[in-house]
Amino acid sequence: MSMTAAMSTDSAMAMSPTMTGMPAASSSGMSMSGMGMGGPNACKISMLWNWYTVDSCFISSTWRITSKGKFAGSCIGVICLVVVLECLRRLQREYDAYLVKQYRKRRDQVDQSMHKSSSQTPLDSDVEANDGTNKDGNRILVTPSSHDSDHQRSSKSGRLVPTVLQQVIRALIHMLQFAVAYFIMLLAMYYNGYIIICIIIGAFLGSFIFSWEGIQITGA
Repeated sequence: MSMTAAMSTDSAMAMSPTMTGMPAASSSGMSMSGMGMGGPNACKISMLWNWYTVDSCFISSTWRITSKGKFAGSCIGVICLVVVLECLRRLQREYDAYLVKQYRKRRDQVDQSMHKSSSQTPLDSDVEANDGTNKDGNRILVTPSSHDSDHQRSSKSGRLVPTVLQQVIRALIHMLQFAVAYFIMLLAMYYNGYIIICIIIGAFLGSFIFSWEGIQITGA
């Protein structure tokens, strides 16, 4: 009995260091996994507000900041990216204004052609009200052209419907806006204070440059 008790006591003492070491190992493993990749060269990623600079990663592990100069270059790149977004928004407005300008130009041409055609029609005194013939007995028949009818429909509707090619160009510009804006949103989701400040600075510079246009005053 004494030998059995001694053996059980020795086995318990041998197992106790192993059992006590397991929580420490598991906790260290959890802390390493919380850093994202583990190891001494792990990326610093946090879902809370942070001010990480060196060893921080964005979007993927390949975009890893290894020096302060690289972080400064990334900040400048983020500012330029937001400025590009504002440029695309201005491009969308300018292209729509270009389509309206082209429409008005064609409308003026149609108005001029209608004016010329009306000046070449006989006078009302030459047309008899009874049968619609002139003094020589020839019947006068005036029909609007296809351009005139299209112009009338556009004027009545007050809207410009782009062609297929024009709409493709407008959709491409919108697609680029969506892609750039989504990329900026992903960068903001890293909650890095420096990156978010750069996004705000880029929005200010982009609006200052590409939103500097005339303001229409109505009802003055």
